[in-house]
Amino acid sequence: MKRLAWLTLCSILPAAAALDRDAIISQYFGNDGAWYHDRIPLLETSSTEIQEVYYYRWNIFRAHQRDLGAEGYISTEFINDVGWQTQPSALLIDASNFHLREGRWCRDRRFKQDYSGVFYGANGNPYQFSEAFADGVWQGYLVDGVVDEASVHLDAMQSVWDGWNASQIASPESVAGYDSEKSLFYIWPIDDATEYTIASIDTSGGYDGFLGGSAFRPSINSYQFANAHAIANLAELSGNQALASDYRQRAASIKQNVQDSLWNDTFQHFVDRYKEDNENVTYWDYIRGRELVGYLPWTHDLPDDDETYAAAWSHLMDEDKFAGPYGLRTVEPSYEYYMRVWRYEGTHTECHWNGPLWFYQTTQVLTALANLLDHYPTSRETGVVTNADYTHLLQQYAERHYNPQRGGILDAEENYDADTGLPIVGLARSPHYFHSGYIDNVLAGFVGIRPRADDVLEVNPLADASSVSYFRAEGVLYHGHDVSVQWDASGDQYGTAGLVVEVDGAAVATSPDLTRLTVNITREEPVQFGSPTCISIQQGVDTEYPVGSVSVANADANAVHAAIDGRVWFFPESDVANGWDSPVGDGSEVWFQVDFGTQVQTGRGEIAFFADDSQGFAAPGSYRVEVNSSGSWVEVSNADYADPLPNGITEVSWDGVETNQIRLLFTPEEGAAVRLVEFKVFEE
Repeated sequence: MKRLAWLTLCSILPAAAALDRDAIISQYFGNDGAWYHDRIPLLETSSTEIQEVYYYRWNIFRAHQRDLGAEGYISTEFINDVGWQTQPSALLIDASNFHLREGRWCRDRRFKQDYSGVFYGANGNPYQFSEAFADGVWQGYLVDGVVDEASVHLDAMQSVWDGWNASQIASPESVAGYDSEKSLFYIWPIDDATEYTIASIDTSGGYDGFLGGSAFRPSINSYQFANAHAIANLAELSGNQALASDYRQRAASIKQNVQDSLWNDTFQHFVDRYKEDNENVTYWDYIRGRELVGYLPWTHDLPDDDETYAAAWSHLMDEDKFAGPYGLRTVEPSYEYYMRVWRYEGTHTECHWNGPLWFYQTTQVLTALANLLDHYPTSRETGVVTNADYTHLLQQYAERHYNPQRGGILDAEENYDADTGLPIVGLARSPHYFHSGYIDNVLAGFVGIRPRADDVLEVNPLADASSVSYFRAEGVLYHGHDVSVQWDASGDQYGTAGLVVEVDGAAVATSPDLTRLTVNITREEPVQFGSPTCISIQQGVDTEYPVGSVSVANADANAVHAAIDGRVWFFPESDVANGWDSPVGDGSEVWFQVDFGTQVQTGRGEIAFFADDSQGFAAPGSYRVEVNSSGSWVEVSNADYADPLPNGITEVSWDGVETNQIRLLFTPEEGAAVRLVEFKVFEE
């Protein structure tokens, strides 16, 4: 069909499939399934919660892909805008490493590529928070194996590194930098995306802790270690051995100084040391307790593999320390100000990291634990943590996604009480929060696909054989090949007992047990999806062009803007409504118009209609598209109108035309309103 001609499909999904892709996509995504169908790997497992949350997290990923028009896509953090995001794009970089690690499993590489272009471009704001973006780019390369796309920002990566390496970074938003005397990076906890930590609270003398508390932290130093390694690896791939050697030395220096200075023998843990010096705290003293952030070095493979550092993992599953009944605490309960709250929005508790369960650090700890169990043999042999612990924590993490305060729906909130399992913050910005990862923990940890830079497929599942009777991940695009990993303890689920690894539909390695398997593969460059440019995007409501308008008097400017802001989701909750609502249908036709401010060439569009009978929203029975031609409105010629699709994407195409304005016209059904989530118009 003409309207699909723009799309270059990804490599063909394997014919030898055990899972019914059409049925699964329909079950979890309904009418919006077309977006996911060729883009995501499938998962089936005996753990219902792990499986359901896996697909929910793809919904989160899709909802947070914001189209910025000519700049491409970024991943956002909040569904509803917040005041501290970069304007007008809504960029927040603190969770960017998670976004990239999730996105590396999307068969459509555009999202992580565009995101990298924005981050390393003129509007990237790389010092907004601590970050491990270069590492995220490298992690993406390990899955897709496309060198040119990974190395294109190598110069910009070095520039960002140089900025962090200043004694005080040149950013009005952050207090951070590099201390040449201690050869370590320091940062305010709030600029590390973790306000109200031990360092900031104790620096204030227990009075507050939102700001202040500058410290040498395991987190920012681990991020910079990972970024240095990424730059070195990408330099080596690009043939620049001198640059690779330089950044390997920088990484080695950070590693040595973290181990020498941030490891605390008394706590047997990596902890902060103060950069601050006042009446409450003393420069270079250790903070007075263990925090979950102390596992961050393993997230990025920093520590040596020995029993000294492995001792830190004895605290993880200890119920008196980090292991709450419902998840991992960020600070141990023994801390004087554990779970104390200083800051509220109205009656709602604001964010704090002095004890609550945060998905952000749960993600990091699961990644760290997966690394430890996979390739820290000495540490693993201590038996302090096991595959059973990994599976338990992943299962527990999945269970927290079901929100009892919102009727048990799947809803990733900001933070939780690890002792009750209930969400804490509950603010308007909180629902469906993309401040963490999960898909990567499932595919790289639970299923065990361990991405590598060489031409080897390595699988080492961390699923616990005593509690997981089966799983299958299917349609994973790895180094240009379709990969599936299957475990069936009895053979009752898939007809073959044991672990099976398939490449391009053929079994290439098997084992009766859950164990490590490796397969040599020939790298193929995966075909990319199309990358059309949306020309109707208005990033900020005050942006002059493009600008939206409607036929209804006194329409809310923010709602009109929301229909061309590049964000698409169909969550039914009223507090995350997205788009412009028409009047209730009385037989009158209404229109939504985009004024481009200049002549553009276009021949295709996408329309997102929301529908929910209980809220009185329905897609219109029909619609049409008009353009302003020589001062008068005429319907586009040879239009191919797909049937209006509620809660999905309705595609429309027409003969290419040059115009400065375009209208979508429709008549709401009698007694129902139309919510126009998004009206996208693409460059011809």
